[in-house]
Amino acid sequence: MIEVRDLKKSFGSLTILDGISFRIEKGESVVIIGRSGGGKSVLLKHLIGLLKPDSGQVLIEGQDIVPMNERQLLKVRHRFGMLFQSAALFDSMTVAKNVGFAFRRDRSMPETEIAGKVARILEMVDLPGTEMKNPAELSGGMRKRVGLARAIIYQPEIVLYDEPTTGLDPIVSDSIDKLILRVRDRLDVTTVVVTHDMRSARRLGQRILMLHERKIYAAGTPDEIFQSKDPVVRQFIDGVSDPKEYLS
Repeated sequence: MIEVRDLKKSFGSLTILDGISFRIEKGESVVIIGRSGGGKSVLLKHLIGLLKPDSGQVLIEGQDIVPMNERQLLKVRHRFGMLFQSAALFDSMTVAKNVGFAFRRDRSMPETEIAGKVARILEMVDLPGTEMKNPAELSGGMRKRVGLARAIIYQPEIVLYDEPTTGLDPIVSDSIDKLILRVRDRLDVTTVVVTHDMRSARRLGQRILMLHERKIYAAGTPDEIFQSKDPVVRQFIDGVSDPKEYLS
């Protein structure tokens, strides 16, 4: 479904990605982990064409999106849903208007049909009856659910999650993880999650990629990653600030 080949990206003199390559199969759940500021979100934005690399390829079912213009990219993006780290809701709009925003913008269907779709998708994310609430009335976890509802209402083939549990307490984080799995299984979508939450990584990933020093440093199943003896991997998984503990 997704293949990245030798992707390189710099901002000025700062190299963020330096030869990234990996594949994600259709229907697979892949988690990308790594230190803050290490390029995880930058990589995610390349998958949907929000950023263009300095070199390399991003293929969606064999089609390279890197040379595409904005009009061509719009067609590809219709295959994606994305939950941004902050949920990225419009504060001036109700929940219903946020979730159905794209349908109303391009006037692709009547208002009654939009309302029905919004109600069904809000029920899927455990927020029935919240259509008329404003984002300011919602908790952090509820805002994430609304953001997810907006991402999946168009029945995407691929859903990208940028730090879906950041800022949430462990109980709410657990409920968001379970919701991501439910969406994956019910809609049969390919799932890519960027996170530094190790509990979420273990729960959500059929495969985990670790980004380190601008490259994919390690890749494997959750068991392989969490049982790794590699000091760099262990330091990150265990959350230890001093790597010397693993070199003694």
